[in-house]
Amino acid sequence: MIRFATKRLLQAVPVLLGLVVLVFIWVRLLPGDPARALLGESATPAQVERLRAAYGFDRPILEQFWMYLQRLGRGDFGTSLTTGESVLDGFLRRFPATIELAVAAMIFAVVLGIPIGYFAARHRGSLLDGAAVGGSLFGFVVPVFFLAYILKFIFALKLGWFPTAGRQDPRINATHYSGFYIVDGILTGEWDAAWDAVRHLALPAVALGAIPLAMIVRITRASVLDVISEDYVRTAKAKGLTRRIISRRHVLRNALLPVATIIGLQTGALLAGAVLTETVFAINGVGSYMFNAIGSMDYPVLQACILFVALIYTVINLLTDMSYGLIDPRARLS
Repeated sequence: MIRFATKRLLQAVPVLLGLVVLVFIWVRLLPGDPARALLGESATPAQVERLRAAYGFDRPILEQFWMYLQRLGRGDFGTSLTTGESVLDGFLRRFPATIELAVAAMIFAVVLGIPIGYFAARHRGSLLDGAAVGGSLFGFVVPVFFLAYILKFIFALKLGWFPTAGRQDPRINATHYSGFYIVDGILTGEWDAAWDAVRHLALPAVALGAIPLAMIVRITRASVLDVISEDYVRTAKAKGLTRRIISRRHVLRNALLPVATIIGLQTGALLAGAVLTETVFAINGVGSYMFNAIGSMDYPVLQACILFVALIYTVINLLTDMSYGLIDPRARLS
């Protein structure tokens, strides 16, 4: 397993290097001028040129790229053009909010998706199956930002069951060590703060987890339908094994491999797709950080955030591949 993990990490190195090049070029092909965005429309051409020279935007593109690689080699991801703070510091301060949101969304999708997909497959053609398939289509076609606004309007504004925005009520005197509000509340014994953080996280997690939920339901259903028609399942039934044992040992375990792939891919996608959800619910995470950076043409923030998300995506894919061996021993042998 260690040899496999090392091999996959080495394979990821050229991918990340290629991504550095693509991100650097793509960011500079975006319409607009960062100097003009910083100074505003009322700035004179001389002021714009001075700012471009100060940040090196007037130099040839290859020279800018070489300077960027040198900074990356030193572990320096640059300074935000709008706030003047270190990009790494800004990212790390907002990272826990995005991780908390992505984990909550994936827990919501997995806890509901696997059982719904399984029972839909075991009751194929029933009302439950039709509702599961129809509901999954709804999750695919409804945009995340639209669902977020609908949830916010109904459950926060009209019914008042959940907060409308933010991560925690500012009136709560909570202690924060790690930036993960729920974990901090549990570790410090501040249960009111932990529960308030859960309530703030509920609607964004549902909105963000809708698409992964729909995918997990459909993949689980299709995978279980394939497995229950296999010879070894019929053999297990002929041997007189109970339905519970057959489901646990033969059906679910073999059906979970494609589901694990989808979970891994969607977990990485949630980190990149949190931009709209964080914006709607005013969550100060990496998604809103990138959204603001796009509006202000903040090159260093955009480059760093995309690279960080890509790195996390690579690690998640590695963990997904390693999980195959835990689900199915045959994967370890291969």
